[in-house]
Amino acid sequence: MRKAIDKCVITTRRSPCPVSCSLDILGDKWTLLIIRDMILGSTRFKEFESSPENIPTSVLADRLYRLTENNIIKQTTSKDGSKHAAYVLTSKGNDLFAVIKNLRDWGLKWEKGTRVLLGNL
Repeated sequence: MRKAIDKCVITTRRSPCPVSCSLDILGDKWTLLIIRDMILGSTRFKEFESSPENIPTSVLADRLYRLTENNIIKQTTSKDGSKHAAYVLTSKGNDLFAVIKNLRDWGLKWEKGTRVLLGNL
C-alpha cells in the first residue's frame, strides 16, 4: 500500500507553467474540497470523511498524505488531547483561501441551483 501512496507525491513537473504545477498538486476532484473543509474548521479524518461529498477513505488518506508532503497542511496533535492526529493548514495552505472563495463565487454566479452548504465561506 505504501507504494501506491508514494506515487502521489509530485516529484517531477510536466512544465514550468505555474497553472500546470498547481494543478499537479490540487487539480483533482477531492483536494480543494479538503482544503475547503479545513478553512471551515475541520481538522480530523472523521470530519473530512463526513463532508456531504462522501470522499472514500482511501482517497482521503491519499490526499491528506499528498497535501502534507507538499507542505500545504501539517499533521499535529489534536486539541482535545486524544491520540488521533489532526491536520492544520500551513501558510502555503492558507494562501488557498482566495482560490476557494473565488471558486465558490463563480459557482454561485454561474451554476444554477448552487448554494453555500457549509459555514460562511
